[in-house]
Amino acid sequence: MMQRIDALKIAVLATAIATLSGCATKNYVRNQTAPIIDHTNELSDKTAANNRAIHDTDERAQAGITKAQGAADSATQNAQGAQKAAGDAQNAANDAVHRADSLASVVAGLDNYQAIGNVSVTFGFDKSKLTDDDKAQLDTFAATLANAKSYIVEVTGGTDSTGDADYNYALSQRRADAVVQYLASKYAIPAHRFYLIGIGKDKEVADNKTREGRAKNRRVDIRLLSNQGAPSTANAATPATGGGL
Repeated sequence: MMQRIDALKIAVLATAIATLSGCATKNYVRNQTAPIIDHTNELSDKTAANNRAIHDTDERAQAGITKAQGAADSATQNAQGAQKAAGDAQNAANDAVHRADSLASVVAGLDNYQAIGNVSVTFGFDKSKLTDDDKAQLDTFAATLANAKSYIVEVTGGTDSTGDADYNYALSQRRADAVVQYLASKYAIPAHRFYLIGIGKDKEVADNKTREGRAKNRRVDIRLLSNQGAPSTANAATPATGGGL
């Protein structure tokens, strides 16, 4: 009987020890893992916050890119519109001004026309912009228009012999255009009064072998022609050779 009681006590004691040991182990594990779980949760929250921030930043950047692209597209369209308008205006001006290989081919009864004024303006190398001196000479020439009747203005652009022939034709045309645009805009000369041509280097007025000669060939010759005879009060402008290199 005593032995059974002792055995029972031992069993109860063993069970109590096991129970206490199990509780201690669980508490230990809980105490060790709780900070790790908390840290993991904190990292998850930060990761989520970072992802939201990145998403917001990406949306703002995309919106900025879209806005900038829209502005660029709008600017391109405006530039294309302005270029087209300028091209249309130039085409209209080109259509209004007579361009011919020879004046005689487009003017009936040219033999009845007499020169009542003329002037020449020259340009720097590869230039087609009028200088102040050029404009002053054209102003003097334009004074003869006040008393002119039934007149036409012959404008012939030229270059020196330097460079490609096709390029020189285009350059001489630009020089002639510069003269026409100046006279037409400042003195309201109708476009149909002008007959112009760019002859490039085909017709030299001086020796292209010298610097001075090439400077004289970079020119535009302007003649005022009338089939009503020379007005008594008209003073013909004399040729000038300003500009050049």
